[in-house]
Parts: sequence; C-alpha cells; structure tokens
Amino acid sequence: MAVSRTRRSCLAVPGSSQKMIDKARTLPADHVFLDLEDACAPLAKPAARARIVAALNEGGWDHRVRAVRVNDWTTEWTYRDVMEVVEGAGANLDCVVLPKVQTAKQVEALDLLLTQIEKAIGLPAGGIGVEAQIEDAQGLVEVDTIAAASPRLEALVFGPADFMASVAMRSLAVGEQPPGYDVGDAYHYVLMRILMAARANGLQAIDGPYPRIHDHDGFARVAGRSAALGLDGKWVLHPGQIEAANAMFSPGQRDYDHAENVLDAYEYYTSEAGGTRGAAMLGDEMIDEASRKMALVVSGKGRAAGMSRADRWVPPGR
Repeated sequence: MAVSRTRRSCLAVPGSSQKMIDKARTLPADHVFLDLEDACAPLAKPAARARIVAALNEGGWDHRVRAVRVNDWTTEWTYRDVMEVVEGAGANLDCVVLPKVQTAKQVEALDLLLTQIEKAIGLPAGGIGVEAQIEDAQGLVEVDTIAAASPRLEALVFGPADFMASVAMRSLAVGEQPPGYDVGDAYHYVLMRILMAARANGLQAIDGPYPRIHDHDGFARVAGRSAALGLDGKWVLHPGQIEAANAMFSPGQRDYDHAENVLDAYEYYTSEAGGTRGAAMLGDEMIDEASRKMALVVSGKGRAAGMSRADRWVPPGR
C-alpha cells in the first residue's frame, strides 16, 4: 500500500518564480508541487532547479506534501531535473510528479533512477514517492499497468489539457464540456478509468486543473463532479481555488458525524455487549458490514481534513 497523504488541494507553483514559491509557503494547500515542466520556460529550467533545491532545504512547508514536477522522458531535461533536485534536496522532498506517462516502463525508469540517487546520497531506498500524470490516449489505455508499475506510486493525476488535445476534443476550455456535448459528462469515463486503476492498486486519484482561475462557480462545479465520483483532490492554479478544493474534497459536517456514528454503532452492536449482531438499526437506517466500509471512507476523509465531531452516538441505556 502506498503512503497515504492528504491531497485535497494540489497547488502548482512555477519553479522559476521565487515570489510564487515564497507565497506558496503561506497558503493552506495540502500539497505543493514546484514545477519544472510546463510552468517553466526552457531557458529558465537550469536556474529553476537550483531555486527549487534551495526552497525545499529552507523549509517552512509545515504539513504540506512537498513535490517537484520534472519534465517528461521524451525531453532532454528529465534526468538532470531528477538528479539535481534529489541530490540537492532529497531529504526534504516527498514526491516526484512525472508528467505525460504513457507506459509502465517510464515509471519504472524513474523508480530506478531515484533508487540509484537515494543509495548514493544515503537516503532510504524507496522513500521518495511518485505521482504519475495520465495526459493522453495511450496513457489512459495503459493506466492499469502504469498504476502497478512501482511501489513508489502514490497517486494518478489527470492532465486534462494535453488529454483533450490527444483525443482531438473540440474545445479550448479546459475542464468544461466541449461544444455540442449536451448529455452527460465528457470526462466521466476518463476520470472513472483513472479512479478504478488507482483504487485497484491502493493509490489516490487526483483531478487536473481548471485554468479559468477567476471563475469560482465553474471551479466548484467541475471539482464537485470529481469529488462526487470519489477522487481525492484537484490541482489548483491560484490561491483563490484552494479553500474551495479543500471544502469540496472534505465531507460535510453532517456526513462526517454520521459516518463516525455508523462506525461506533456497528462496533457496539457486533460486540458481546451489543448482542453480537451483524446488522442493526441506527435510527431509521439498517447498518451492516457494507455500511461500515462506506463509513470508513467518509470518516477517513474527514479525519485527514482535521474535522471534529459535532454529534456523537450513544449506545442504548447509557
């Protein structure tokens, strides 16, 4: 099972911008990835590597997941991205984000390189996680083997813009429904496909960004769809999207309280004191082992978000 980290909001930060890196330390994002890929111009990449190493080593990231997105394996930058960042700041790095993953071999190659560097600099082998971005048709077709490619994998991430281009979707509005698609959700299959591969391999599934950073209603609408499916979080491109993502991918207070109460009630009723019953009534609802499993999902998300109970079930007669 991969390491479990909270990724409700995953903030993209250009590795070439010291101002944005400093700002990111003050924001309530669960996860921050310093970007060496699309947000960093080719001529700025070498200096950005050094800036990222310094930023990771300076600290101040508190509880946030610290990640770096390197360039994809088809470019000339990948191995230097990985070597310079991990050799320079591997002890202060949680994950490497690998973009445009098309095959399991690309994840395996990153795993091997990370292992070599970890051994060379005295870090525990396998300690740095990997997040794989699924951004085109081939990556989606191969997603099952990608998801099983390495024990380092922690999450699969949907990359909507490159994916839309890959399948020739007739739209320039990333994340929005393409013109003429008036029934259902054009991204439903893609997100569910990624989600199934992730869950089958004990991974998290993360939705990609919504670039219309001032359209708060649009962000909430799109994020709400992926949260409802069961994805764990969403990339955010602007500080104004963070709070909405954190709220969207956390359970509501009523749902959280109910989930905790289901767990308490099921534990009691299956015990000797509660009659060793496999099914019992909680108010007007019958609960059983399936109810417990569903409640564990909601309670787990609430606990990860730091939620506290506002309502507590009390066993009968107490």
